[in-house]
Amino acid sequence: MISEQRIFQAYYTKSKPIVSYMVDLLDLNGTETVFEPCAGDGVFIDPILDKYQDIKIDAFELNEKACNTLNSKYLDLENISVKQTDTLTDLDLEFLCSMGGKYDAVIANPPYGAWRNTLDRATLKKRFNGFYAKESYSLFLYRSIESLNEGGKLVFIIPDTYLNLNMHKDIRKYILSKTKIKEIALFPSSYFPGVNFGYANLSIIALEKSSDYQSNIENTFKIIKNYKSVEELGSNNLKHLTKLKIQQKNVLNNEGYIFLTNANPNVSACIKQAKTSIGDICDCATGFYSGNDKDRLKVLSKEIRNSKRYDVIDKEKITYDCSSRPLNGIDSEKMYIPIVKGGNVRYYKADNWFMEWSKDLVSFYKKDKKARYQNSSFYFRKGIAVPMVSSSSITGAIIENRLFDQSIVGIFPKQERLIHYLLAFFNSPTCNKLIRTINPSTNNSSNYIKRIPFLQPSIEQEKTITENIKQIIEQVKISGDYDLDIETENNKIIEELYGF
Repeated sequence: MISEQRIFQAYYTKSKPIVSYMVDLLDLNGTETVFEPCAGDGVFIDPILDKYQDIKIDAFELNEKACNTLNSKYLDLENISVKQTDTLTDLDLEFLCSMGGKYDAVIANPPYGAWRNTLDRATLKKRFNGFYAKESYSLFLYRSIESLNEGGKLVFIIPDTYLNLNMHKDIRKYILSKTKIKEIALFPSSYFPGVNFGYANLSIIALEKSSDYQSNIENTFKIIKNYKSVEELGSNNLKHLTKLKIQQKNVLNNEGYIFLTNANPNVSACIKQAKTSIGDICDCATGFYSGNDKDRLKVLSKEIRNSKRYDVIDKEKITYDCSSRPLNGIDSEKMYIPIVKGGNVRYYKADNWFMEWSKDLVSFYKKDKKARYQNSSFYFRKGIAVPMVSSSSITGAIIENRLFDQSIVGIFPKQERLIHYLLAFFNSPTCNKLIRTINPSTNNSSNYIKRIPFLQPSIEQEKTITENIKQIIEQVKISGDYDLDIETENNKIIEELYGF
């Protein structure tokens, strides 16, 4: 049974500063027809009615309980229409959208990640021009823009992932082509009281529907961030705020139409102008999954982080020699091989985890639906392991003669001599600035890593960094630590090369 919370993903906006800011952005005069596509408990309707008692509002709500509450609440108000329906599949609304829209203003806090079965998602994807259908908020955004009259205004509070993630590139192109963005405010999800829904940051976007493509792409909008508190929303004259002015055509010219929200113009310019990227000089691939790590993955010691669920390995069953690249498994009692897992460790990860790798089991991995015997041509090769999920900074560690799991993006330079230079680069503040501009979340998928600009170091720079990294790796192998001065020297060389 799917829980009601997961189906509706109804996180009601209980922050007065957020609500006030969003209503103010609509800039109503009281003569409009307003649409609330996921009305919840009426949190946006009430402040609008406080200002304009006779304004016409259509409220849609899927949840029957919430809809009954709305009907009771606004029973005596003829200007408030409440309908229990799914905004994404409502045929009357779809017809109005096909006729050019009906509403002068839309305001909403749409569902984030509302659960849909596979058939529903396939139907929605077809209905919404191929847009990503697994994340519901982008479909609400699209449908709500369609529902506006020409010149109608929209204000939404949604996760900031639509600004950068590959899956949302179609909605980005639609917004940039079919609307004039007025303002985007970025702030932590902690400003949203009392809920934890898995998104680090939220945004409030205000825009205006427009059919004038040329005018739209010439439009300049503001991105505002670095708020110190939720009460600062709307106070855009504060000195500590970062305010970026961006032209829509410049975003359309970015790969994947991503919004570059880094305030450092050198970082954005590097991403836009670089002729070579990591994807041009490296193969990037995610690694292996056994389908049942609890039984097949072993740990060296219970002192290892996150080892509670796993059995300790019998050291007599470990083979460390994988130089022959046993892609079909090992025909010996020493059937466990080292595997590199996620976790933010720089330069070198000790052999703490071991995967069962007998010939029979590898044959099973290749056929099992749960297992992921993927990108096997990169198994046991020399490369760099970058965790798929990082904390504040991206990190990289050397892979050699080892397996790597699906929580890792393996980076394999086409010229192996670059491996030490790139290992320094992936542990540098410069690389972190680039990846966090390309994708501000902590998800370092291979598609984002491939976009990172690569600038060729000089022969001397490459030589210095290569020797430094060899020293660091040896130090880590011996003592588990390394000389920070060597790392600082590497970082300075990379900073000078990139300009930031």
